[in-house]
Amino acid sequence: MSSPVSIPFQSYIRLNADDKTPIYLQIVFEFIKAIQTGLLPEGTRLPGTRLLCKLLSVNRNTLIKAFTDLELQGFIETLPNKGTFILSDQKQKPKTRRTAPTEQSSETRTSITFRQSSVLENPIEVSSLAYQFNDGWPDLRLVHTDVLARLYVSKLKRQKNTGAWQRMQTQSHKDFKRHFSNFLNLTRGLRISTSNLLTTSSHEISLYLVIKLLISAGDKVVVASPGYYLSNMTLSDSAAQIITIPTDHEGINTDHLRRVCEEQKIRVLYLTSNYHYPTTVSLSAKRRMEVLELAERYDFVIVEDDYDFDFHYDNNPILPLAAFDTHKRVVYLGSFARSLPSGFGYGFVTAPDGFIKELEKHQNILEPGVDIIKEQVLTEWIQEGEVHRLSKKNRKIYKERRDHFVSLLKENLGQRIKFEVPSRGLAIWVEWLDKFSLVRLQKECAARGLFLPNTILYQTRALTATRLGFGHLNKEEMETAVTILRTSLQAIR
Repeated sequence: MSSPVSIPFQSYIRLNADDKTPIYLQIVFEFIKAIQTGLLPEGTRLPGTRLLCKLLSVNRNTLIKAFTDLELQGFIETLPNKGTFILSDQKQKPKTRRTAPTEQSSETRTSITFRQSSVLENPIEVSSLAYQFNDGWPDLRLVHTDVLARLYVSKLKRQKNTGAWQRMQTQSHKDFKRHFSNFLNLTRGLRISTSNLLTTSSHEISLYLVIKLLISAGDKVVVASPGYYLSNMTLSDSAAQIITIPTDHEGINTDHLRRVCEEQKIRVLYLTSNYHYPTTVSLSAKRRMEVLELAERYDFVIVEDDYDFDFHYDNNPILPLAAFDTHKRVVYLGSFARSLPSGFGYGFVTAPDGFIKELEKHQNILEPGVDIIKEQVLTEWIQEGEVHRLSKKNRKIYKERRDHFVSLLKENLGQRIKFEVPSRGLAIWVEWLDKFSLVRLQKECAARGLFLPNTILYQTRALTATRLGFGHLNKEEMETAVTILRTSLQAIR
């Protein structure tokens, strides 16, 4: 772990002297939020209290009081003569076996010096418990792996005796991009050609390339709060200055966004407009137009992330901002067919052709080759309508699961929660009406065989919420998981 002094605490520990909440509690809530979103991963060594007081401009007694509270809740651990460390509850080890991150073992000791990231630790946790919630993953048991495998093998055999391999590669990639751009135009209301499209191996690569090209150190980037932890990690690692704005039942607060734009120069607005992560709220039509207007007036770029477009349950899916972008202010990225098996999915970026050409230069370093056989298989699936048939079939299954999950939540937890039934996606944003520790609920659920990862838990002074993914669970698994959730809640109440 890099030196704690280099961690940009000021960028995500935000204190407000005018807030009625005591400063020490603000510190507690801000640290919990940073830990749960992955900005302060397990093992991060915090600066000494005197130095951190200077960084945050607070009284040392106030900071010590906040740290005492955080330690009692299990978020940090102080080791004598070694320092204070971020402690993940799921990975907590007995103190007698814990090694301070500053001590190098023989496996990590090296003479090579290199820059280490304090924000890119993988926040995804793995558990062997029988039942698990996640933040909205599809069910891989529904994947038509056999069909894809047969198509892939048949095309691979067909190319064994092909002579002009290089020419065939170039033509196949052009065909794939042509059919893929038509597919996006048809399903998302875009008006793009192949020159406006970049395909990548994953959604994460798309986001990384876009941020690398758009953002320089110190650029101001606006994100929603609460926000998407993976994108926030990538933005923080780019040394951007992150500015958060609140959300409500209509999406991001555009009045707040306007005030931010009036006060400082914004480079990028990162937005999940159709299906805000984590709250599942769609940006209202009025605010969509306001966002586009503000981008033009204040000269910033909208990075619109639409990774979950495939999972909508009505006949009129909400079109992305990119479909109405007359001023070419939107860089639209997403994923293609999240229901496909690992290795067959795609990420993509649509943007003005000059931007795409520059992205391709960077992609040629990260991904110098393309899987032509995979592209041919997916081209055939698009041509024959198989992608549409699979998507329609899966949407029906996931809609049935959503409705069953909603009925289970109402039946088992109806008096203790509030939520809106989402019209898209594979998760439900549940706000708890009672005030209790989500860490305690997490422990009680684990003791009964249900895993709640930190990435789905959201707790501040004003909010206690969880993002409960249902897509990967069948009806019987849902019933067991919700029963454990109800029993665990009763235990801590």
